[in-house]
Amino acid sequence: MMNDGGQTDEPTSYALRPPHVPAPSSGPPTERSVAPDRGTVPEHGAGRLLGGRYRLVGRLGDGGMGTVWRARDEVVDRDVAVKEPRVPDHLGAREREVVHLRMQREARAAARIDHPSVVTVHDVVVEDAKPWIVMELVRGQSLADLLQEGTLDPREASRIGLAVLGALIAAHGAGVLHRDVKPANVLLGRGDRVVLTDFGIAQVEGEEALTETGAFVGSPEYIAPERVLGQRPGPESDLWSLGVVLYAAVEGISPYRRSHTPATLQAVLSAEPQMPSRGTGAFGTLVMQLLRKDPAARPAAAEVRQTLESLVAAPPATAAATRLHGAGRPGGGSRWLPPVLHDNRGARYGFGGVLLALVLALVLVLADPFSGGGLPAGWQTRPETEVLQADVTVPKEYQRNEVGDEGLVWFGDPSGVFAIDFWRRGPAADANGDTGGPGADIAAREKYYKAGGTDTTQMKDATVTHKKVTHQGRAAFEMTVDYVPYSATEEKPRRSRFRELWIPGGTKDAEYWHVRIEMPAAGQAARDGEKIFAQVTEGLKIHSS
Repeated sequence: MMNDGGQTDEPTSYALRPPHVPAPSSGPPTERSVAPDRGTVPEHGAGRLLGGRYRLVGRLGDGGMGTVWRARDEVVDRDVAVKEPRVPDHLGAREREVVHLRMQREARAAARIDHPSVVTVHDVVVEDAKPWIVMELVRGQSLADLLQEGTLDPREASRIGLAVLGALIAAHGAGVLHRDVKPANVLLGRGDRVVLTDFGIAQVEGEEALTETGAFVGSPEYIAPERVLGQRPGPESDLWSLGVVLYAAVEGISPYRRSHTPATLQAVLSAEPQMPSRGTGAFGTLVMQLLRKDPAARPAAAEVRQTLESLVAAPPATAAATRLHGAGRPGGGSRWLPPVLHDNRGARYGFGGVLLALVLALVLVLADPFSGGGLPAGWQTRPETEVLQADVTVPKEYQRNEVGDEGLVWFGDPSGVFAIDFWRRGPAADANGDTGGPGADIAAREKYYKAGGTDTTQMKDATVTHKKVTHQGRAAFEMTVDYVPYSATEEKPRRSRFRELWIPGGTKDAEYWHVRIEMPAAGQAARDGEKIFAQVTEGLKIHSS
């Protein structure tokens, strides 16, 4: 058995990934587990003894279907992770049985795989007629957490990918498909150890499927297209997901992430991502091969391993090469020039990507394109007279989408971080079921968001502020909504933000315009989003009277 014990004061990360309904934004929430602060009041359940030997100490993470605890094995005197199934009260007996069977299957799936990069299952204890899985406690952080600090260089990404590949080869050899390979399920332990976790939705050869009818399991932006189409997956499906992980490791984000789940699934089926700009050469070629839509066209695991081994063995490009690019900046990239504000193709094909990024950063610092005097580099003005009766200003790389019967045109950031929405709404729009809610009324709109937004299940813990402005001589107002997505289950979930401009018509029954920027609520991305909002609202030119 393996135990990456570490020191007693080190942070702990163990990911719990039960099946759940995907979030309506860019993907399902990440359920993290962090060791509780020392000196806090004991949590409810802490101190309980399981199986006569495992003493619960504190929660590491909560999810929609379960909780992961840090516990002490009092027989051998070591810390372990204990996964407790938690079944929502509204589920019936059959659904409860499925949850318990899924937990048992997770334990069997992980236990039958003998590999140092697969989390070790020590025991399964039945208490209160439900299975509690006892596993090794991996101390460190997940790859998803690390990518919040910056992107990886291709050599480090290859090292991590090689370990994950080894775990997948061992799993496939044991007849197990993981089906949920993603950065949140890759833990980075001590001594450069890499561990693939969460076999909660694994498919085990010879066992009956447990997926409920109509259910969708896994994270949309990392799911292979054949699974989206309902076809039978194979080892190639896990290799696709590994390819997306490698892409995200060097670019900071999945190439298929969009502003909501249906768009993400459509991107998985039809979008053809460009080669990662921070991982060209053999690394980029391998990633693009893994992302082929046809499973039969993807390289075999042995070929993938050979390429990754050669990349890991290659010397660093420079003596000053670091593990992280853009440390401290979500998604990496230039400190001063976010990818959404410039043409990535120039950076990709120009002479020396790093040198070009530095030059562009210096130009932007000196010129400050958002201060006026024309459009920033990489932006364009588009006439949208048919749907919006207006001209709009948006980044060139954003993808246009239209829902004409709702008076909606929206532009998606290829990185999935931002989205720009434009509506022109008629006086009866909300009465006809429009998702915009109470329309351009400040008080009603604020109440609507604080109550949870669309169907009261869009958001929670919303804070709303507004101020009156003018736009093209019209009285208008700007609104800022910071909120937690309704489906978020993390202990400390990341907050999102709507930055909105509302331009009511001259009378109560007149049409109105609504501009929204969807963005993170904190960090560099929030500051970039504010710049985008300023440019978009300045560039909106309404034609109708």
